[in-house]
Amino acid sequence: RVRKYIRDNRMLNAEDMVVAGVSGGADSIAMLHILKSLQKEIGFSMEVVHVHHGIRGQEADRDEQFVEKICRDWGIPFRSRHYPVPELSGKWKLGEEETGRIVRKQAFQEEKKRLGFSGEQPKKNGQFRVALAHNRNDLAETMLHHLARGTGLRGLSGIHPCSDGIIRPVLCLERREIVYYLEENEISYITDSSNLSDGYTRNRIRHHVLPAMEKEINGKTVEHMAETARILREADGYLRRKGAELLEQCRQKTGY
Repeated sequence: RVRKYIRDNRMLNAEDMVVAGVSGGADSIAMLHILKSLQKEIGFSMEVVHVHHGIRGQEADRDEQFVEKICRDWGIPFRSRHYPVPELSGKWKLGEEETGRIVRKQAFQEEKKRLGFSGEQPKKNGQFRVALAHNRNDLAETMLHHLARGTGLRGLSGIHPCSDGIIRPVLCLERREIVYYLEENEISYITDSSNLSDGYTRNRIRHHVLPAMEKEINGKTVEHMAETARILREADGYLRRKGAELLEQCRQKTGY
């Protein structure tokens, strides 16, 4: 399914450079294992970037060591980048969750530059790709979060399979399927304690709202929401393209 999803969404080609963001959790470890198994077939290069946020002390150090060992065992180049997120959060006057997103993006940009894919003369062969391990449940949580806060078509289309050089190969799988896959292949993973807390809005949706919808309304809630997101994504893309075409027809020498 992931192979087909990668092909259908034109995520990867031979000679591409994939930098996989791996935290050590079930989703990212499963994604890494699947990409590793497809690497020779597709012909891309790959390395792992692990971001240490400087938040959870020994637990964060444990995560870093775990991912480094997995990469060593599987023969995948590993790089770790450290950021003092609590300190930066205070300095930037942002929440730690938002600060974490910013530093992760920064880590991939730094890696892109280090590998020679940015600047005036980027590498000619292949494209730089960042692989993130979002799954169908993440997509459903995002849709609900956007819906509650107020959104339009684009927000309801959730997380995209590919956007701005980012690919999400396991977005076609539900979280429970990912856990089954790891158990089936006897692959260990770790759980970030912050994912267990209800301190974050997304976690409250994950722990309470979606399970209630699956239990009380429809057991295939996540699957149906993923399909709805796909339809809305296509509609949004179509309307944007048609809008651009109509705008172009209104162009005159003096303006519009």
